[in-house]
Amino acid sequence: MKSMFTDVAECSRCGEAFSCDKVLTVCTKCGGALLFRYDLARVAEKVSKSVLKKRDNTFWKFVELLPLSSSDGIVSLGEPYTPIFRFSGTTFGNVYIKDDGRLPTGTFKARGVAVAVSRLKELGVKRVAIPSAGNAAAAVAAYGAKAGMEVYALMPKDVPESNLKECVYLGAKVFLVDGLINHATEIAGRLGRKYGWFDFSTNKSPYRFEGYKAMAFELAEQYSWDLPDSILFPTGGGEGIIGLWKGFKELVELGWVGEVPRLVAVQSSGCAPVVKAYNRKDYEVEETWENAKTIATGLRVPKPYASYLVLQAIRETKGMAVAVDDEEIVSSMKTFFKKGFYACPEAASTLAALNKLENEEIFDPNEKILLYLTGNAMKYFDVMIIEKNKIPLLRKDTTSLT
Repeated sequence: MKSMFTDVAECSRCGEAFSCDKVLTVCTKCGGALLFRYDLARVAEKVSKSVLKKRDNTFWKFVELLPLSSSDGIVSLGEPYTPIFRFSGTTFGNVYIKDDGRLPTGTFKARGVAVAVSRLKELGVKRVAIPSAGNAAAAVAAYGAKAGMEVYALMPKDVPESNLKECVYLGAKVFLVDGLINHATEIAGRLGRKYGWFDFSTNKSPYRFEGYKAMAFELAEQYSWDLPDSILFPTGGGEGIIGLWKGFKELVELGWVGEVPRLVAVQSSGCAPVVKAYNRKDYEVEETWENAKTIATGLRVPKPYASYLVLQAIRETKGMAVAVDDEEIVSSMKTFFKKGFYACPEAASTLAALNKLENEEIFDPNEKILLYLTGNAMKYFDVMIIEKNKIPLLRKDTTSLT
């Protein structure tokens, strides 16, 4: 069952080609991440900016650039274009935010998962396993339920309770892992081979990249094809950065935009393997981050799979990787709240990074900067700490606060 405008996925490491007719994970020769290649000349014959403008504002409007055989196979929960707002909470003059917390299940994970589940359903996949820090599992549980798939979710035992409840209520078979996301991924791989599960792990499913690249298409149209100069993006496994990079490169090849924006990967100082590798000019993350700990659980990925692609995306776009402390993240969450934006800890890291880089002359004072808000804070209230004993308790007969 061929996709509309792509017949092949290529290994990003060794170049081996794989047919799109089969269920794909990673390269069977070297283990590299697979990336779909499209006949963009044919796409350009069928689709134009004016054609896209007439379609509904959802990332499915870019269906010719997704690995589906037809639009009939789409599994949707009603994904809207997410809004872009001008943001005045910094000293920079042209800062914007894009709020993906308004997607189904409350995070940007809905993008990659929606496309992946749609294609896997076309290919007849019935059972999938997702090792996740929480949000990806929730998205797979939701879209898997809609598609009639059996979903196995493996999450660290300290996963935010909201994510855990979400997966259970959506009907996923949930297992808590005594360890971190890398341990969950190892277990999912072992059990997947034994029980015939499709491995939905981050950067091990080429279909997920395709959903994330739609962020680039959506952004481009929302900016009237005049892209931001820099995009700050929260980075755990790195699939969001990879997706943006791939999507923008396809737009450049189509001739619809001029160049790819500078991509800035933001991590927590409590788990910053990509930042460490970037600063050391390494090809990929070579060492597992020890004692990973952060309030932003989605950034707690001690050793991302296919990290070489994340680093390639950063360097190719003349971007960078920066780490921020949990204290800076919490402070930025409060700033977002006061401005009316419910940014989760991962999302708030982007503002923390911008503030941290303010005096380092990284950004031109007049350039357009986009902070990508990847999720909604309402999913994290159970991990946000307050000193409840310092909140006054009023008696029933209280008549004054003095």
